[in-house]
Amino acid sequence: MAIEKVRAFFRARGMEDRIREFDVSSATVELAAQAVGCEGARIGKTLSFVHEDGALLIVCAGDAKIDNSKFKAQFHHKATMLTPEQVQAFTGHIIGGVCPFAIEHPNVTTYLDVSLRRFDIVYPAAGSANSAVELSLPELEECSGSAGWIDVCKGWQTDG
Repeated sequence: MAIEKVRAFFRARGMEDRIREFDVSSATVELAAQAVGCEGARIGKTLSFVHEDGALLIVCAGDAKIDNSKFKAQFHHKATMLTPEQVQAFTGHIIGGVCPFAIEHPNVTTYLDVSLRRFDIVYPAAGSANSAVELSLPELEECSGSAGWIDVCKGWQTDG
């Protein structure tokens, strides 16, 4: 199970106690926010895209959406989501539990979107459709193996 790999990943960092498992689904931003007890924007959703011979994972705020023109400017190709089968093959996680942790595939690159920078604490999934992990932004940066911060989302800015 993917959550067991994520649990072992965080155990090795002394952070296993940060993982929360729920009796209800946390597979969508709305469900995760209800389960965690926070606003949806604080859910760190991980979106997965085709990129060259691998995949891109972009962790963004729960209220953010990919801006296709920003994505194309950043990565020089159209934003094409992975199929559910590709998601599992590249990440080891299923849709609803996709996260940037315990990824073993060598051709997966993770980025963090600036939409998350509004928060001190965020809650990405932990490898299952009924889990989340509480992380500060520096912890998310480290644990995700992020290649850096990017600006490829829209819809989250309060000034329009």
